Amino acid sequence: MKTIRDFDLKGKIVLLRCDFNVPMKDHEILDDTRIRASLPTIQYALSKDAKIVMFSHLGRIKEEKDLIKNDLAPVAASLEKLLSHPVTFISETRGKRLEEAIQTMQEQEIILVQNTRYEDLNGKKESSNDEELGAYWASLGDIFINDAFGTAHRAHASNVGIAFHLPSGIGFLIEKELEQLELVKHPEHPFVVILGGSKVKDKIGILRSLVTKADYLLIGGGMAYTFLKEEGYEIGSSLLDEENLSFCQELLSKYADKIILPVDHVVSSELSDTAEKEIVSTSEIPVDQMGLDIGPKTVTLFERYLKDAKTILWNGPVGAYEFSNFQKGTNDLLVYLSRLSSITVIGGGDTAAAATMLGVANQLTHVATGGGATLEYLEGKPLPGIAVIEAKDSK
Repeated sequence: MKTIRDFDLKGKIVLLRCDFNVPMKDHEILDDTRIRASLPTIQYALSKDAKIVMFSHLGRIKEEKDLIKNDLAPVAASLEKLLSHPVTFISETRGKRLEEAIQTMQEQEIILVQNTRYEDLNGKKESSNDEELGAYWASLGDIFINDAFGTAHRAHASNVGIAFHLPSGIGFLIEKELEQLELVKHPEHPFVVILGGSKVKDKIGILRSLVTKADYLLIGGGMAYTFLKEEGYEIGSSLLDEENLSFCQELLSKYADKIILPVDHVVSSELSDTAEKEIVSTSEIPVDQMGLDIGPKTVTLFERYLKDAKTILWNGPVGAYEFSNFQKGTNDLLVYLSRLSSITVIGGGDTAAAATMLGVANQLTHVATGGGATLEYLEGKPLPGIAVIEAKDSK
């Protein structure tokens, strides 16, 4: 598959799809990890005298008020600081102003186009890979480079749509993501997987795929309670994915020796940072309370399986991580993993954010920038944003 290295970029208008879908509050960026991850590709294009036009989405656009909340202007300001290079922000996704700005670009100039999902407000044109929109954006440039791994599992106008019309390749971030995920696709054993998150239905594909490859699956988070319910335990008001109880039964009957469930829990009657909580064993979850984090005995149990692992994959926090009250289980395991010499891959999403906030991301082998893309890639599904580029190479 072609990468950015395979193109003569000098004087060319390079349309670069990045993933600047960063967490923000009141127009302040809370975590710039994804912006920093894009810098090597941007800096390479600059060094080759390209004219760089960047596209990215930010959040979801369902109504007018989302336009203000998900404006990419703060990202442009952040990029300028990180690159020590001017970035021109065009606050529109199409039209004369954008076209003229691109037509008059000089080498080493950078333009950031407004949030591609602004086009979703009337007809979901970005998210549905509208043919006209993809062709329009492609008409603005000479070469397309996709470096947004976080949206590679989606067929959008700003990745698949543009790539269909232009010579295309991948950037350094996607290249690195694929290289690191191969370590998990073909793991050295013992191979241990930690799976968290809320519902079983979100992880059925990856559970089916990994249960045959992994030596052990350590299951936490909300999804653990559907498994525990199937085993006959009282789970109180904990999350229950009733529709997939039979799937859990199937897995437990076939792979009981591989599936490791929590033995104690942090329970509470409410989801908040200040809620009263207590630690109980699996057989003691009160009827009126819910499990919101794994307890210390479960942390110790999981560590016992992790300590001799050669390869570790983790996707999804083992507690309700968005609340500080229920972060300890996830944090304790992250610190433990940071001290191991095993190949440790964090599969994006909230677990990646937790590793960054805790300051241990650099001590792990790889922290993926896209949770959904990671899971679909490991399931063996084609990623549309990458498959379209591979298909062009094979012609």
